[in-house]
This record gives sequence, structure tokens and C-alpha cells, in this order.
Amino acid sequence: MSFAVIQTGGKQYKVSASEILKIERLNNEEGKTVEFKNVLFLNDDKTTEIGNPNIQGAKVEATILKNIKNKTILVFKKRRRKNSRKKYGHRQPISLIRITKIFSKSGKLISEAGPQKQITKEIVKADQARKEQIFEAQKTKIEEHKKIKKTLKKIEAKEESVRKTKADETRKLQEKEVKEAKNFQIEEKQKVKAIQEKAKLKAKKSVMAKKKTTSKKKPLTTKKK
Repeated sequence: MSFAVIQTGGKQYKVSASEILKIERLNNEEGKTVEFKNVLFLNDDKTTEIGNPNIQGAKVEATILKNIKNKTILVFKKRRRKNSRKKYGHRQPISLIRITKIFSKSGKLISEAGPQKQITKEIVKADQARKEQIFEAQKTKIEEHKKIKKTLKKIEAKEESVRKTKADETRKLQEKEVKEAKNFQIEEKQKVKAIQEKAKLKAKKSVMAKKKTTSKKKPLTTKKK
């Protein structure tokens, strides 16, 4: 985007085509074109030019829209212990201008403003109505988005509660199965112990019976004198 830096009224302004500016009051009438030849800087889409201090041959054209006064500035003066107070206002005279053309030092047109739109009450009302419609549409969109978020949160909460209940049920079932397995192992161990004890008792009984039978079969021995 091409732009220029001009100097007018002791101030510097960065300007581009179709831009509206407030500058110090000019002595020209409203609707007339004005040329600003005090150009300090030029920037095209491809090249830049810096003045020393000005760019000779370069200029900026503008049309004066209105000659008005700026907002009031209140000035208050007070002297201590003198009972002296002064208050007054000041409105600086300014000119509203619209930049129309920017020329380079060779006289080439760098940028030009398009046709200015005519502002009427109907256009202003239509713009306001359109802005209100856009605002309402955005508001409804935000509300719908919030509702969707709430419903999603509720669904997620329900799913999480269901998942937690399922997890608790599976955990309880696993604990029950583990307990049953432990009880079964304990019962099997007790059965094995009982069988082993029975086998030991049988073995002891058989040994005792063998001892008794051997003691009965032994012959009586007589001592010789």
C-alpha cells in the first residue's frame, strides 16, 4: 500500500489515498482541491523515496470537506494565596480534508482515491440495522454454542458416571473371583492335608500291627543249667 508523509501547519502527517484527516485550518473554501508540495517521504509498492529534506516534484492532492472548529479545551489558571482564578475554553480551527491523489517526483500517479460515497439518513439507518442484525446473529450463535457445550458436558458427565459404575462392578466381580479362588485353594490344601494325615495314620497302624504279629511268632527260649 503506497503512502506519503507531508508537512502542513508545522506538523507531519502520514497520508494515503481516500484517507480523511484533521489538519490546521487552511485559507481555502470548502470543496476546493489543495496541493501539498512539502512531501518528506514517498513509499510505493516497489520503491521508497526519502527527501532531503523534501522530494522535489512530488505532491499530494486533497479536497477540503469542511472548515470547522475542534473540540473545546478547558483552560484553568489559579494563583496561590492571591484569590485569582481564571477558566476559559478554546476551540482550535481545523480543516477536514480527503486525500485524492499522490504523485511521485517524476509526476507519475502513485495512488488515487475512489469515488466518495454519499452519506444519507437512509444509508446510515440501513447500516445501523445491518450492524444490529449482525450483532443479534452473533449473540444467538454464541448462545447456541453455549447450549451445545452444556449438553455435551451433561452427556460427558452421564457417560463418566456410567463408566465409573461399570468399573466399580467389574472391580467388585474381580475381587469376588479372587476371593473365591483363594477360598478354593485353601479348601484344596485342607483336603490334601487331611488325606496326608489319614495316610500317615494308616501307615502307623500297619507298622503297629506288623510289630504285634512279629512279637507273637517268636518262640520261647529256655536257659541251660
